[in-house]
Parts: sequence; C-alpha cells; structure tokens
Amino acid sequence: MGNSLKITAIVLLALVACKQEKRNTQTGQGTAAKVAPYAEISVKQGGQWQDGPRGHMEYVGGSFQAVETLEIPPQHTDHTWYIRYEGPGWENAQVGYRLYLDWRNAIDIFGKKVDTLVLPYVGQDGFDSYHEMADWGLDILKAGKSLGIGGFGRLVQDSVIHFQKVGSTRAAVAHGDSLATVSIQYTDWETAGTTVDLGASLGIYPGDRFTKVKLRTSTALEGLCTGIVKFDHVPLRKMTSEGGQWAYLATYGNQTLVDDSDELGMALFYRVDQVEALVDGKDDHLVVFKPTTSGVEYYFLGAWEQELGGIANSADFYADLEGKLKALDQKGRLE
Repeated sequence: MGNSLKITAIVLLALVACKQEKRNTQTGQGTAAKVAPYAEISVKQGGQWQDGPRGHMEYVGGSFQAVETLEIPPQHTDHTWYIRYEGPGWENAQVGYRLYLDWRNAIDIFGKKVDTLVLPYVGQDGFDSYHEMADWGLDILKAGKSLGIGGFGRLVQDSVIHFQKVGSTRAAVAHGDSLATVSIQYTDWETAGTTVDLGASLGIYPGDRFTKVKLRTSTALEGLCTGIVKFDHVPLRKMTSEGGQWAYLATYGNQTLVDDSDELGMALFYRVDQVEALVDGKDDHLVVFKPTTSGVEYYFLGAWEQELGGIANSADFYADLEGKLKALDQKGRLE
C-alpha cells in the first residue's frame, strides 16, 4: 500500500470510529456495546470512463467517495472499477453483505472476525483485496453464477434471468441506530418479453445476522424468485413448522472461498402463503413467489464459523434457525 493510501485508510478509520462512538454515546450504549448497523455506496469521482481490455468501458483515475444515492451510469457493468466492492454494502457487528449492482445482482457475504465496522475500509487498499484474508475477515461466499444468498431474479423455464436488461437502476442507503437500509429501484427490467419496474428494500438491524428483504413489482410477475447458491456436496434442509405461516431453506457446510475445511451456514426464511414453488435450479436452491403487486418479503442470513463469538457447528446453526422460525410464527417478524 502506498503512503498516501495508508494515510487515507488511517483517516477513514479515525473518522468512522469517532462517528460510531458518538452514535453509541447518544443512545446510551457506550463504546463497548454493539455497533449500530451501517450501509454505504462508494463510487469513484474525479476520474473518467475509458475503453478497457475486457470489451467494455472502465473508470480510470479518481478516488472513492461515499454517496447516499446513485443512479447507475449506462456504461457500468461488472469489473468497471467504478463502485467500491461492486455495489452497496450493509453490516452490523456480526456480518456484512454486498449486492453486485450490475447484471449479476447476486448478494455476497463478508465474513467478519471483528465486531466493529469494516465496510468503510474494504477495497481501499486495492480494488479486490477483500478476497484475501485480513485481520477483519474477507469476502467468503462462492457465488459463481448464482443469486448468492438472498439475491433475486426471475425463473423462466429452467433458467434464472438476472438483470441483463434494465432501463435504469437507482440505489440509496441510509443508517441509524436501529436500522440500516439499501433501497434499489429498477426501471424497465426486461425478462422473456416482459418489462416491469421492481423496487427492493434490504434492511439490517443491530443484532443478529439476518437481512429483511421486501420486493414489489409494478405488475404481477410470474417466476420472481430468490435463492441460496447450490453446492452438490452440501445438503439442503427444508423446514416448516406444523400449521406455521413461515418456513426456511438452509445449508451448512464447506461453501466458502477460505479453504476446504471452512464452514458456513446460510438460510432463507419465507412466508408460506407467498410462495408458488421450491425449485432445485442449476445454480441455486430457489424460492419462487406467486405473482402479485402487493409485494413479497423474506429474510436471509449467513453464519460463518470464524465469526467472533459466532456459531461454529451445524447443530447450533439449526437450533438458531428453529428459534427464529418459532419467533416468525408467533410474531410474524424477527426484528
């Protein structure tokens, strides 16, 4: 890392730490309490778009600046080096997530080995340095061509269509002491001859690992789906409580980028009455929603064995999920 980047990282650490301490003090939590949830979008400014070696334009020069709203420029796609860690991110003390804000539209997991904020520093010392283990952790999920964990797309026949054709995409982030959100508005999303607008809201809270997702389309859309990336060697568990209104899909096993022994648990909680079918897709275990304009909601979570004080085995992971399923059937929500 060059001297200028080192100085920038140190300044960022100090600024965010001060802001976090102020937020915790204002709520009476104290600096030893859990951090407030956080969300951000950080984009390059002061550079320019140029033709790149991958057959598309890339953003060259400039420096990353955090913004509250962003309308994606039409030339942006994967690996343009324009958005830090390629999309919005959100986190709390236990886990971090990011969404690829391009045609892939998958959600990835930042495994955390600390209980402090890490997103402001991710990708500051080399664009994709977060793929390598650091003191705070790293990007852990093998997403491949899937939806990752809790990403969304449309199932048409036997293929999931991501966001290859979209008229415009606008994203916004916000965070406070009790909730951090990422909101995305996709206009004119075209799939298999159908064009709709889709609004997505993703929220994370101070405690626990889950993200709450709400999706709403402008017209009823067949095949709207979410999912968990599928690995043939990792078994899938499906669970619905008797007479319950909620259910979950979950996996636990070696499904990270760390090494062949590292383990991760992932789960999706969904409302039974909103679901058309559960489908074993090419790349994902899929939850397919019924067509509606009233919106659908679900929760997803990732639990990494190396998380500080976290869940380190499958028995504890599934016990945690059972507790959450019971809470959902009793209260209709986790937060």
